Amino acid sequence: MGGTKILAAAINSNGIVARVKNPTNSNSSHDEYIKALAGIVKDVIKKSKLNAENVKAVCLGVPGSVNPYTGIIGLAPNLNLKNFNIKEKLQELVPYPVLIENDVNLGALGIKKFGLGKESKDMFVMFIGTGIGGALFFEEKIYRGISYVAGEIGHFVVEKNGPLCGCGNRGCFEAVASRTAITRNILNDIKSGKKSLITKHIIDGDKIKSKALRIAVKAGDEVVVKRISEAAETIGIVLASITNLLNFDKIVLGGGVIEALEKFMMPKIKNAFDEHVLKDASKGVKIVATKLGDDAALYGGIALAEEFLNIKV
Repeated sequence: MGGTKILAAAINSNGIVARVKNPTNSNSSHDEYIKALAGIVKDVIKKSKLNAENVKAVCLGVPGSVNPYTGIIGLAPNLNLKNFNIKEKLQELVPYPVLIENDVNLGALGIKKFGLGKESKDMFVMFIGTGIGGALFFEEKIYRGISYVAGEIGHFVVEKNGPLCGCGNRGCFEAVASRTAITRNILNDIKSGKKSLITKHIIDGDKIKSKALRIAVKAGDEVVVKRISEAAETIGIVLASITNLLNFDKIVLGGGVIEALEKFMMPKIKNAFDEHVLKDASKGVKIVATKLGDDAALYGGIALAEEFLNIKV
C-alpha cells in the first residue's frame, strides 16, 4: 500500500500468479481508499482467473505503525491514516479474511520464509529507500515489540543536532543515510556550485531515483559518489552497533537503494562494519543483499497467513 499506488498480487507457494498495480489519489478519502483496495483485490482475482473460493486471505503491507492483531493502523502518514481499523473496513467489502502488517515486517517475513533468511535463526533485515526500516527475528520468529513498532532502526539518532527527520527529531539514521538524505545532500552540493551529471535526472525539482544514482556512480560522478559513500559508511557503523548489541547470525539488506547500488555500496558497508564491530560479535555473521526486491513483501503474505490463520499454502 502506498500513497500514490497500490501493488497487488495473487500468490501461492509456487510463486506469483498475477500482478496488478493501480494508481491512487493522494487526496482520496478513507472510504475511497478502502474501495480502491477492494477493487484491486477483484482485479487480481480476475486477472489470475482464480475461483473466488480458492482465495484464503488478503494481506496488506502498510507503510506505518500497525497492530496486526486488532487490524488498526496507528499512523501511516503517507496514506493520511491514523487510528484507523483498516481490517474492519476492508472486511466489509471483501469476503476473505483480512490481515495487516507493517510493510517492512511483511518484506522481512518474505525473506525469512522464501529468501536468504530460510536457514537463519536470529536475523536482522533492513530496507533502505525513501526511508530506512528494519525487522528483527529471534529464534526463527519475528519480534514486533510491546506496541508492535520494533525494528524502527531508521529513527536511531546517529548525529546529534543533525538533519531534521520526518518524525520530528534531528539526526535520525534515515535523515542521514536514506535515499531522501542522499538526494538532499546532492542537491545542496549542486546549489553550492558543484557540478554533477545527476542534474539532468532531477524530477519535479527535488527528486532523484535510485536508478539515476546508479548511472551517476557508474559515470564516476564525484558529488554522487561522495554522498553515497558517506551513507554507506554510516550504514556499516549502525549495523556494527546492532551486531554488538544483538549478535545476529545474518543481516539482510534490501530496498531501492541497495537494489540499484549493491555492487558499489556493499563493500563500503562491510568495510565500515568491520572497522567498528567487536571481533567476537562479528564471528559468523553474514551481511547479504536480498534478491527478492519488491516481491519480498508479496511472499510475506504467505508467512502472515500461516502465522495468523494457520493456513499452509
